[in-house]
Amino acid sequence: MTTKYGKIFLATTDWDPAIWLDVFREKAPERVVVTEREGHEDKIEYALVWKQKPGSLANLPNLKVIFSLGAGVDHVFRDNQIPDVPLVRIISDDLTQRMTEYVAWQVLDHHRLGALYRKQQRAHVWHEDPRQPAASDVTVGIMGLGVLGRDAAEKLKILGFNVTGWSRRPHEIDGVRTYHGTQGFADFLKTPDIIVCLLPLTPDTKGILSMAMFTQLKSDGPLGAPILINAGRGGLQNEADILAALDRGLLSAVSLDVFNQEPLPADSPFWDHPKVTITPHAAASSSAKALVPQIIQQMEDYERDGTLRNLVDKAMQY
Repeated sequence: MTTKYGKIFLATTDWDPAIWLDVFREKAPERVVVTEREGHEDKIEYALVWKQKPGSLANLPNLKVIFSLGAGVDHVFRDNQIPDVPLVRIISDDLTQRMTEYVAWQVLDHHRLGALYRKQQRAHVWHEDPRQPAASDVTVGIMGLGVLGRDAAEKLKILGFNVTGWSRRPHEIDGVRTYHGTQGFADFLKTPDIIVCLLPLTPDTKGILSMAMFTQLKSDGPLGAPILINAGRGGLQNEADILAALDRGLLSAVSLDVFNQEPLPADSPFWDHPKVTITPHAAASSSAKALVPQIIQQMEDYERDGTLRNLVDKAMQY
């Protein structure tokens, strides 16, 4: 096939590339996508990556742009042979909506005592627990106020919750009390009854969900000790500390969508812990149907005038 466009290298592991190839053929039949680089090195201009094999992007002399197919980009930086070209992270309404759905689902499940009532159902117990607070009496604290965190905060406000937020840099969201930086983090930790972590994984945030953080949380909220929901990255959490915090009563429950090792090993203590809800990294799966048109548009804009949106700061790694 002869085309005026450079080739696109789809470099992924853990995902079936056929789905992405089919959508590209439908949406941009004039563009050639390859899954192996051998024989195409000097023709490849774009790379689409998800947990690419280390070194798979090296020695591509005409590579112009790398697109991360996931919400985060930490997986890209695990490769120490990343070419010095622009790295673009994907932001889409579809992915944002999926993440907000997950956050709202988990927040509401904990708020409305879902685990308790499921336990009562299994035991054939009919009892309305009197501890149900109003949403307006519960504060949800969101760690990470990028596109995903901002949308979740706005939707939780609509549901009636008080919302606070923390990020490394200042952000302003209507109706949300925000904090930033090191001192702001300590102040933020005094606010939440439910903590939602949507931070990117960087050298600065690695292991932030740790005992050092949990010991700073309040312990007398309307839901008891705070509840932790992590839908960011597994590397954000110290898993031994989470288990210890549950046992010590520093956390009353957790919902974890991500782990340091995935799939979660069958012998992990998280599986059978009565205060743990597990989902298999399913909070906001990337949809080829939703993302491919956006990627194509980015390529067209770049080819027309060099425009790229959602560029990653490589020094900050997000």
